[in-house]
This record gives sequence, structure tokens and C-alpha cells, in this order.
Amino acid sequence: MPHGTSADAALRQQFLAQVQKLWPAIRGSLSEVRKPCIRPHCAACARGDKHPAFLLSFTENGRRRCMYVPAELVPRLQQGLQNGRQLEALLSQLGPRLLRHYRQARDSSHAP
Repeated sequence: MPHGTSADAALRQQFLAQVQKLWPAIRGSLSEVRKPCIRPHCAACARGDKHPAFLLSFTENGRRRCMYVPAELVPRLQQGLQNGRQLEALLSQLGPRLLRHYRQARDSSHAP
């Protein structure tokens, strides 16, 4: 099956142009949790108030993992997560388009 057709190249270029705009792209989720701190005489913790913290949850080697995210990095990671969702949507749309293209290329090469 010919994969180097001009329509194939056009689909590839479209996809690459869209992907390039989606950096950074992250898969996972970001959550805000409240945790006690490690300071021995923290007034907030003594009152029962806990401190906000952010965690990035993701899958690594089939296992669910979490990493602490400093507050100043939260906006950047939120953008990365949004870009990651858009990238997954692009990939989902690309499959049927490629299949239709490959079928059309196959059928046109078999035409008399």
C-alpha cells in the first residue's frame, strides 16, 4: 500500500502543525490537597487547618504515581494537561481519517 502519497503527506503535515502547538503536553491529573506541615509549632496546624499542596497523578510502568507540584508551577502544568487532552482528541480523530485515506488509496490503485 503506498504511504507516500500527497494526501498522506498533507495529513501528516496537518497533524504535525497541530501537535507542535500543543507543547507542553502531559497526561494525568492535578489535585489540590490539604496537608499538615512539618514545622513543630505551626499555629495553623495546631488549629486543625492544613496547608494547600498540589499533586500531579500519572501512570508510570502501569503503576499510579503522584508527585508534589510547587504552587508556582501549577499554571504551567494545567496548560500541559489541557494540551494533553487536546492531543489525545487529535489522535482519536486521526485514526478514522487515516483509515479512510488508506482505503481510498487502495481502491484507486486497484481501479481498471
